Amino acid sequence: MKLQTQLNIPEQEPKISYDSKLLLLGSCFTENMGEKFAYFKFQQLQNPFGILFHPFAIENLVSKAAQQKEYTEKDIFQYNQNWHSFEAHSRLSNSNPNEIVKDLNKAITQTRDALRESTHLIITLGTAFVYKHSEGKKYVANCHKVPQKAFKKELIKTPEIQKSLENIVSQCRALNPDLQFIFTVSPVRHAKDGLVQNTRSKAQLISAIHEVIDQKENTAYFPSYELLLDELRDYRFYTQDMLHPNATAIQYIWEKFAATWFAKETQPTMKKVAALQRNLEHKPFNPQSEAHERFLQKLKEQKAELKTQFPFMAFN
Repeated sequence: MKLQTQLNIPEQEPKISYDSKLLLLGSCFTENMGEKFAYFKFQQLQNPFGILFHPFAIENLVSKAAQQKEYTEKDIFQYNQNWHSFEAHSRLSNSNPNEIVKDLNKAITQTRDALRESTHLIITLGTAFVYKHSEGKKYVANCHKVPQKAFKKELIKTPEIQKSLENIVSQCRALNPDLQFIFTVSPVRHAKDGLVQNTRSKAQLISAIHEVIDQKENTAYFPSYELLLDELRDYRFYTQDMLHPNATAIQYIWEKFAATWFAKETQPTMKKVAALQRNLEHKPFNPQSEAHERFLQKLKEQKAELKTQFPFMAFN
């Protein structure tokens, strides 16, 4: 008896290994996956501009990185005693204008370097709803709690999203011709837009992505959205807000991603890293005991073994 509908997700190439370098851009689900990559100590950079929900915001970051844009105080604004950029998440906001400008420019450099060096770029799109600043006439990545009357809300359609994604691909390929793109759509439902409108939004994103991957080489789609809605399909896989995937759902999607994209030789190393991470979280009952001393020596040996093989790995 089958009690679950399952997606047929074919294995993909080129595989991700510990030699791979990854750049992750996009919505809050990017952060969920990025935390997994960080936990297992892959070489990765996630969201240098913070969470970016829609394709125009991601395109803007890629364009500015490709052009080596240098930010100045003319590019930021002050609101509620903090300085912000409409092009970045509030994570970069700062009470000191010099600091936010410095952080924006650092993020641009990091993004450009990552685009040139990465083997895989994972882009997670969250919504097709965008906000245009009425005064600046530009789409923003984040409204920073500026009153909504200062913006015009729009639903961008499939052709516009497709063009934006094609621009992202072409600008990245100019820096790195061999870059593998992995597109996915966040399974987080944007209820503030209304559930029907959320469905419209996700449909535009999915259609646009498939228009791109049908035409572009080294581009692929990973069905994060469909895994949660079609395979899990139960509110027990959501957090208390009934909108975001919970830890079980995130782990399930992560395991499906690993089965699709990871090289087989990564698995033994991932198990060693996970074992070490669990040991690092261990809290001793008696820190002065001989048993704890032996435990610390084992930790030291585990770290040394991994560090010898993978010098980029760092453990607390």
